[in-house]
Amino acid sequence: MNKDHSLGAVRPKLIRCATKDPGATIATETAPPFELLHADAHLLALNKPAGLLAVPGRGADKQDCLSARVQREFADALVVHRLDMATSGILLMARGVVAQQRLGAAFAMRSVHKRYEAVVDGLLMPPTGDHAPDGWDLIDLPLMADWPRRPLQQVDAAGKPSQTRWQVLAHDAQARTTRLRLEPVTGRTHQLRVHLQAIGHPILGDTLYAPPAVQARAPRLLLHACALQLPHPVTGEALALTCAAPF
Repeated sequence: MNKDHSLGAVRPKLIRCATKDPGATIATETAPPFELLHADAHLLALNKPAGLLAVPGRGADKQDCLSARVQREFADALVVHRLDMATSGILLMARGVVAQQRLGAAFAMRSVHKRYEAVVDGLLMPPTGDHAPDGWDLIDLPLMADWPRRPLQQVDAAGKPSQTRWQVLAHDAQARTTRLRLEPVTGRTHQLRVHLQAIGHPILGDTLYAPPAVQARAPRLLLHACALQLPHPVTGEALALTCAAPF
């Protein structure tokens, strides 16, 4: 994870109704749209919008989600991982059980390299010194559930080891914000959000962990899954996906 991976750009396709052509754009009133970044016989990569569930929740009002929309189009699509409802960006789905098992194993073995982009409150200065020659630094704080306030998480010495790499992309001195590139080494619930709040730089628009003034600075959580690099689950070929942050 210390390497700055070269991640190739992928042109997104917008699917608006049932069609097996991932390049088609057809509008209907009955099929909610979703954005398809990559499709082959074994794997789908999608751009999940902020505010849409990745998988169904509890209750009739939480059944519309990205996975359900995709499964109307690709009946063999299966869930592999999730993004928070408030987070946007790249989400993978497997086509069939074999691909799902192989992708799940790749996530478990940390063979999937994930990268996010976020805008945080305050001016976070780049690290200096020999420990960060490439401009990356590490947040190494254990996390566990905040049981009285679930699903919130918290930093706790008794929690699970949790690590996030970060790199400054830009500062906005007037707005007093910092744009960051983030790489989660581990994959704990709300890890990026809790880690950034813990070091005093909560993500703008974070209704769970930011103070009210920081929540109000953006109409949504400014956190986006912008890149994934992984071996293809069947061919083993290196697959690099990118999706630019919409903020």
